Amino acid sequence: MPLLRAALLTLLLALIARPALADDIDPNRLPPSLDPARHANGLALTPPMGWNSWNRFACNISEQTIRDTADAMVSSGMKAAGYQYVVIDDCWHGARDDKGFITANAKAFPHGIKALADYIHTRGLKFGIYSDAGSKTCGGRPGSQGHEFQDAQTYAGWGVDYLKYDWCSTGSRDSQEAYALMADALRATGRDIVFSLCEWGSTRPWLWAAKIGNLWRTTPDITDKWSGKHGYALGMTDIVDLNEPLWPFAGPGHWNDPDMLEVGNGGMTDTEYRSHFSLWAMMAAPLIAGNDIAAMTPGTAAILMNREVIAVDQDALGRQGRRISRQGDGEVWVRTLTDGRRAVLLFNRGDAPMRLSVDWSQLDYKPAAVLSVRDLWGHRDLGKMSKSWSAQVPAHGVSMVVLTP
Repeated sequence: MPLLRAALLTLLLALIARPALADDIDPNRLPPSLDPARHANGLALTPPMGWNSWNRFACNISEQTIRDTADAMVSSGMKAAGYQYVVIDDCWHGARDDKGFITANAKAFPHGIKALADYIHTRGLKFGIYSDAGSKTCGGRPGSQGHEFQDAQTYAGWGVDYLKYDWCSTGSRDSQEAYALMADALRATGRDIVFSLCEWGSTRPWLWAAKIGNLWRTTPDITDKWSGKHGYALGMTDIVDLNEPLWPFAGPGHWNDPDMLEVGNGGMTDTEYRSHFSLWAMMAAPLIAGNDIAAMTPGTAAILMNREVIAVDQDALGRQGRRISRQGDGEVWVRTLTDGRRAVLLFNRGDAPMRLSVDWSQLDYKPAAVLSVRDLWGHRDLGKMSKSWSAQVPAHGVSMVVLTP
């Protein structure tokens, strides 16, 4: 009987977790995820990299702030390191005009959004904007519900390259249909616009969104804390624990999004921010900075522009890394890269330094294999090793290497 109960429980969980099948639903109205005519848009074949205004500025945004950020992305070297998108989050909106077209807040954006997008493009960057699938945005501004095609055409006319689409004030809307509708509206413009779904993982978008958007939030909002629940938001390590199990669902053009980076916002130490950045790279997460780039410290710049860690995030194979073992407060993570390489992360959640190790057998290498070891934060070769690698890892810190056969 215990075996039978276990089997029944396994079957029940499988039925709950799987996406709907055509046999379960009205064949005349397939959900977007099962529509055989729907295909991915072919964008974001590696996780998007850029900057978003929300984590640092929230609703306190202006045309000048966004211009200054774009300038700083270029002058600081972030653009050269791979960051492309400058994204205005909530609160840029004014009212809709008498024909229903959305306008910008004229006080904060006196020259309009198109002029701002044009300026960002002249800096060799791409421009992103924010809206919501409901009647209002999370900040109480006009949402896109009922105006999807109208807004998409407006965004395309302004030169938008990226849309973050939130999930406030949506009432009884079906998330698949709501996001598919905006995806169709974006495609109808003829402009390439990366589509970022932000419904906080509430309807398991990893099961249905691969042909609708390019990235989907998997968690509640992040906050600039190591751990814990803070209002509606979660600390960094709690976000990691929600996103890590979803590794099978990510790949080129469709990414799990554990929310934007908090690196440099002051709530964690540089050691903790290195962990934050390394974990996002291991999880093939979008690298969307959220700090004041124009005023960042050298320590913050060194983290955000560590090109060796960025290269792991941007690896063309697009396979999300995962946790493969725990050793008390210590963890071992691995990510398979192109050409038989592996990125390995030793992560110490504890409050004291600890020594962690990984055996080649845990990484699908033969124990006798001789591998070259490259330290990505020390920026140095550690030589050739066989059987295993170990390191002393600081409290709340990481050691991160790439192993090459």
